[in-house]
Amino acid sequence: MEILLKQDVENLGSAGDIVKVKAGFARNYLIPRGLAMPATPGLRKQANQIKQAAERRRLRELKTAQDMAARIEQITLTFKAKAGESGRLYGSITSAAIAEKLSQELGTEIDRRDLRMEHSLRELGEHEVTIHLAQNVNASFNVIVEPEGELEKDSLSETELEEAAAEQGVVVEETEEEVPSEA
Repeated sequence: MEILLKQDVENLGSAGDIVKVKAGFARNYLIPRGLAMPATPGLRKQANQIKQAAERRRLRELKTAQDMAARIEQITLTFKAKAGESGRLYGSITSAAIAEKLSQELGTEIDRRDLRMEHSLRELGEHEVTIHLAQNVNASFNVIVEPEGELEKDSLSETELEEAAAEQGVVVEETEEEVPSEA
């Protein structure tokens, strides 16, 4: 079945393209979602107009993304978190928290999935985070993680460990060390 794409569809084509797809894919997915319509002789004539409109929209979105990238590159976000003496956080700064704070800073919604982070931030210091805004448009900004209050000791004393274990319902058994007897 030949269809005319009304919007860009990943791995299929751009708006205004006439593509051949299986009838079920067109009937059950593309057409109900408004992504395409059957390619009739009348629509084939309109394909060029749809392509030009889509190209103008893409250029407008690219310009917006580039402007946003320039704004984001100037931003530095600061988070405070509890950390041990070694600089390791007791929790982590997640992509959701970064996206939320960045959204507040910019005044526009940022999706956490657009942030390019291998893992959550788990250490104090300055970290560079990249955000994907549009095709071939990425921006980097700094995230600073500072200690909340004073750095806490990483190692707990035996009594603190026992108290923490008791709070969590874990029984700590003391083991007696075997002393080799002299035969």
